[in-house]
Amino acid sequence: MLHSFKVKNFQSFLDEVHISMEMNQHVPVDYRSFNTVTGKRLSKTMAIIGPNASGKTAVIKSMTFLDWFIKHSFQNSVDGLIPLVTHFSAKDKPSHFEFEFEMNQQEWRYSLSADEHRVFSESLYSKQSRAFSYVFTRDWDEGNQKYIIKQKQFGLLQREAEKVRENASLISTAAQYKVPLALQIVSSCILSNVNIIGRQHFDDVQIIGASALYAGNEVIGNQMNQLLCSWDLGLSGVKVEEQFHIQDSGKEQRVFVPFGLHKVGDVYHSLMFKHESSGTQGAYLLLSRILPVLKNGGLAIIDELEADLHPHMLNPILDLFFSPKTNPKNAQIIFTCHSIEVLSLLHKSQVTLVEKNKDCMSEAWRLDSIKGLRADDNLYAKYMAGAYGAIPQV
Repeated sequence: MLHSFKVKNFQSFLDEVHISMEMNQHVPVDYRSFNTVTGKRLSKTMAIIGPNASGKTAVIKSMTFLDWFIKHSFQNSVDGLIPLVTHFSAKDKPSHFEFEFEMNQQEWRYSLSADEHRVFSESLYSKQSRAFSYVFTRDWDEGNQKYIIKQKQFGLLQREAEKVRENASLISTAAQYKVPLALQIVSSCILSNVNIIGRQHFDDVQIIGASALYAGNEVIGNQMNQLLCSWDLGLSGVKVEEQFHIQDSGKEQRVFVPFGLHKVGDVYHSLMFKHESSGTQGAYLLLSRILPVLKNGGLAIIDELEADLHPHMLNPILDLFFSPKTNPKNAQIIFTCHSIEVLSLLHKSQVTLVEKNKDCMSEAWRLDSIKGLRADDNLYAKYMAGAYGAIPQV
């Protein structure tokens, strides 16, 4: 469960940007938030809104980068660069990341300072009673060209910890040695349509990958089928067929190919999914990224949630996270959006506005931080009038 996330000097951000999922005491208690065992009240969703090129995607790219670094950086080549792009006016300075989360009925804080060549500092803290206490700290000693690593019940042998590569996370490294805490952290369910390059637009490869997920998980496959048929997309069902193709090498490859079923009279007609509308394909792919999170708990990070979808689709998609029936484990979703109608679906504390200033630096602020904003304000009308900023000047 994500509490907050901070990033500094990553792509379009030079000053620190803070995304907080914690709700204050003035927010009405309803199905859009939940209470944790540590006494926090967290939002199930956060919408990130702003003009084109304001830095919205950079916010969530920084999150997916950190997820990759913690989980998979050990698989990076020995001399490979860390896929970090800093702000162009601060190329000689490292990027900084910090996030707080809840796991094992306990609060945790992870921080990282790195550039494309090496990690300068990395740490993990857990909250003991009222204060955070370190689990491990790792700091680069420039004079001796090595890391100073301190551990307290992390579980990685010191001789193995001191072998950590400059381009890898200590958590990712510890997971290779089956350290229980590291294994638990890297097993967290975080799914996204964003990588370090940007948003992944749907193509045949992604559709085939989503089909493999649906074919391999009957519960998720049935839920996808039910939702797509109920969303007025003209579908009477989705059938995923297992097929075999011969690769150029002569090796046989198993793939899963989806077909949309359309009922005309008493007859069902099958249509390859690549011939369905972009909206239908987009919804099919989107569900492959949010249904596993809803089932297992975790975080979905989605760029342009409404892409290829009608704005009215936002409500049923967000309702999947709001409803205790479809979200029994309090999964969360953070998404960027251009459909300002979303302001009528969320509380002001569930909206972060992003804007780029004249120095090409992005700034972000939560909507409820604006002074004078009333609970009964028409958020949509005032935003469109430019009262809150983060609106295109055209």
